[in-house]
Amino acid sequence: MKPLSTSPAVRGLFMVPRSVLSNQLALTLILGEFLVGTAGYMWLEGYSFREAFSMTTITVATVGYGAVRTLSPAGEWFSSFLILLNIGIFTYALAVFSYYVINGEIFRNMHLKSIYNKIDALRDHVIICGYGRYGREISQNFLHHRTPFVVVESNPAIIEEIQQNGEQLLYIADDATHDETLLRAGITRAKALITALPDDSENVFIVLTARQLNPNLNIISRATAAKSQRKLRLAGANHVIMPEQIGGFYMATLVSKPGATEFFSYITRESESDIEFEEIHFRNMPSSCQGKSIRELHIRREAGANIIGFKHSDGSYIVNPGPETVLTEDSSFILLGTRVQLEAMRTYFANMR
Repeated sequence: MKPLSTSPAVRGLFMVPRSVLSNQLALTLILGEFLVGTAGYMWLEGYSFREAFSMTTITVATVGYGAVRTLSPAGEWFSSFLILLNIGIFTYALAVFSYYVINGEIFRNMHLKSIYNKIDALRDHVIICGYGRYGREISQNFLHHRTPFVVVESNPAIIEEIQQNGEQLLYIADDATHDETLLRAGITRAKALITALPDDSENVFIVLTARQLNPNLNIISRATAAKSQRKLRLAGANHVIMPEQIGGFYMATLVSKPGATEFFSYITRESESDIEFEEIHFRNMPSSCQGKSIRELHIRREAGANIIGFKHSDGSYIVNPGPETVLTEDSSFILLGTRVQLEAMRTYFANMR
């Protein structure tokens, strides 16, 4: 038996442009046919609505039943017209049904509708533009931390890979440089966007578009060339990352400070270590804790986590801030601890509300 896709009949069917095959049009034609048939029999033959609808069904279905009542010559001509009209409508409806079933369009549309409904329900999520090496790594990290995110990717081969991924990622198969694509990804409700494409010009365009659509968005962009950093920041990126530069710095410090570098690498490899970082913003602190110093907060005593950094409102940092340091508006603390300690810290603050 030949595969279905190599059948001449199937190949002939798909020579019809997809734009011509509309399931909504097919349904409209069928309903219109029943409406015309029912109205015609009621007008020409004086049938009741029930009789007219039954006669239309018999005529359209060509099941061979007799007429509800003896037809007049006008009714016979109308029945003949209805049968000929039905041949065309039925052929079109069959073509539409075959296309959507054989090509998997019905299930594909159901799958996409389910994904879009889930994306529409997201709030404070992250949009990842590009699912290459860095996009995959970012996605794995977000999955580990249960951070909601949407992947935007235009490469059909990568989209197929995502579809076969058992993790069921939320994705949009489109060009991230288009406004409509980012809006579909919920950019107006997102808290951050990461563009990790290998082409700096595309990253610049995405940053420009994203900043225009959401002025308050936290935008992080990858850059491959040093000269692109300034352009990306001018376009609106909050942070610009050069992976090659970070990699080179890491390899160099392995020579000069191998112990310290290996320790940092260990605590950032979540698959091997349960040590994590956490940032506490002033606006997220319980009102009873705002304006208190590190000494008065008792974070280490209550949870075991350590405050290792203080970020000023202007973006500058203090490493290992003193016990009298007070968290002020638009500033934040950087904490280091195990997952258990950081969870205990969150519980401690939750109980202070």
